[in-house]
Amino acid sequence: MSITLADLLTAGGLHLVRHGSAPLPREPIQWVAVTELEDPSPFLGGGEVVLTTGVRHTSGNVQRSFVQNVAKAGALGIGFGTGLGHSAVPAGLLREADRLGIPVFEVPYNTPFMALGKLVADSLSSDHVSQLHRLLSGHQVLAGALLSGKGLSRLLEELALLVSADVALFQYGACVFATAEPDASWRRFPVATGRRDRCTLAIAEPFVQPDIVEYARSLVGVELNNRAVHRASEREVTGRLLNDVVDGRLSGPDAAARLRPAGIDTDRRHAVLLVAVASGQVRELPALPLPAGFEATPSAIHDQQLSVVVPAGETVSLAEALSTYLFAAGLTATVGIGGAYTGPAGLRWSYYEAREALQRGAAVNEPERLSLPSLLMSSRDVPLADLAAEALDPLEAFDSTHGAQLIPTLEAYLLHNGSVAAVAADLGLHRNTVRYRLSQVAELTGHDPAVTADRVHLYLALNVRRLGS
Repeated sequence: MSITLADLLTAGGLHLVRHGSAPLPREPIQWVAVTELEDPSPFLGGGEVVLTTGVRHTSGNVQRSFVQNVAKAGALGIGFGTGLGHSAVPAGLLREADRLGIPVFEVPYNTPFMALGKLVADSLSSDHVSQLHRLLSGHQVLAGALLSGKGLSRLLEELALLVSADVALFQYGACVFATAEPDASWRRFPVATGRRDRCTLAIAEPFVQPDIVEYARSLVGVELNNRAVHRASEREVTGRLLNDVVDGRLSGPDAAARLRPAGIDTDRRHAVLLVAVASGQVRELPALPLPAGFEATPSAIHDQQLSVVVPAGETVSLAEALSTYLFAAGLTATVGIGGAYTGPAGLRWSYYEAREALQRGAAVNEPERLSLPSLLMSSRDVPLADLAAEALDPLEAFDSTHGAQLIPTLEAYLLHNGSVAAVAADLGLHRNTVRYRLSQVAELTGHDPAVTADRVHLYLALNVRRLGS
């Protein structure tokens, strides 16, 4: 155990005598410094007991200066050896020490300064060994907690016990674990995971065993990185499975059997939440942890988007919680919600709805009735995007070159159900101008908007172009 000045004064065999009225400090002694200098402060680091015989302290001014310099250096006390230069502790030194609150004790001639130094050194050595034992024991406790099967939460609970304080872990700005509600006064330690997750370990002050915190940080970083690698691998596998279901290559009982190990019971109603992020942030999605409320929720990466399959119920509130979390994580994200259905076909339908909902571009987008263009776009067997390009590219090129506004006119014509008068009023044009533009559309595309079949073709082309943009 660390030794205090009170412990030193009561140690057997030293015969130390306390003088003066200054209170004894409670701090442990850091070292014993022996000096005869008038100003030993350049050689003191604070927390020492300063021993002197005062052979050079022959005047009251020198004695007072010595005490002032020792006090300035942060020493805990002065031991004055008598029997050499002085037969007793000088009165001037003692008065100044009382004034500055520095305890003074007498070291008799028969007690060597070395005895005091050895006692303090033995105490420090014993304390250091005890700290090493505690640190090693703490390392074993934390490593055992992590390997116990209860993982990160168990490790952090054990850390809280070791440091005798509450702890919390933050990742992507969200609190992922806490033994108590954290506040701004908690001390925060960055945790390196090799990822852009802004991971922080917070500990309420005061706490003990600060050395164990560094080891805990390294374990937390390794565990979070391992989880991220595992999560990315699982999402890749589930993504391939979802891809087969969405594309229609896997259906019926076979699909149900394959989905069950991925955590999706198709006998129950599920909904798909689809997350799209900015192009520069796509690489964050595979390893991104989900917030509280999404524990054991199946997720997958498909077409550079994150699909989360949630049970039927509070799908909107879950989507809003997910959106809030993504925003706090620094991601520019939109969330599309699909309807809740049973069976592999229902999962496929929910995915289509969620994907079409994403097109509205809000932070959270609720499902609407699925459109025919969206379903056709969802099929990789139908080259609808190519058909749309074939129909619309000539119009876009003509508009770009001549400023003819053929596509806006065509869109207005379809919106107003083929009414030339309504289009003219809407766009502020003469009816003959509208008719002329529509004839140009027919000439450039080979599809006459006045013919029902051609009108449907152009309508689908415009919608496919919008959904695919």
